[in-house]
Amino acid sequence: MSALGVEEMLRRYDGVVPLSSIQGTLALDLSRQPGPTLSLPCAPTAGVVDIEEPLRRRVEQWAQRYAQAAVEIVGGDRPASQLVRWTSRDVYADLCRRAQLVARAAGRPAGQGRAYAAIRPQVVSVRASFVTREICEVSVRVRHGERFRAVAARFEVLQGRLQCTALDFA
Repeated sequence: MSALGVEEMLRRYDGVVPLSSIQGTLALDLSRQPGPTLSLPCAPTAGVVDIEEPLRRRVEQWAQRYAQAAVEIVGGDRPASQLVRWTSRDVYADLCRRAQLVARAAGRPAGQGRAYAAIRPQVVSVRASFVTREICEVSVRVRHGERFRAVAARFEVLQGRLQCTALDFA
């Protein structure tokens, strides 16, 4: 399409894009000028409950190891049974289901490792926010090749140990 064709298209639609041209894509309204940005005061370790820094660091380190294991399970590099002790039944069932789906798509058994040297996911950063002293919500940034993904988790102290009670991949 020539530049003249793009200009003609923009003039014809006058900022209104038909629904069919944005179906299945991220619809952004680029015709409006950006407004002023809001600058909200936010501490890097904000939470509902103030937690001493050494405890926060220990929980974030533990959550990083847990998240690394979880993304390796979903990727097929390790069996889901390695996290059964620190995972609620619902989260464990979801991890098993995700691992099975990925393994089925690759044509191999789940948790047996990869048959080829593929790019493995790597946890890049973890941020914890404490809801109470027994409940912590964590956001995790995972690098998979050139792309980044997000994982959200909720950890609760149950039966004397931290257990993952919610895990969401984005």
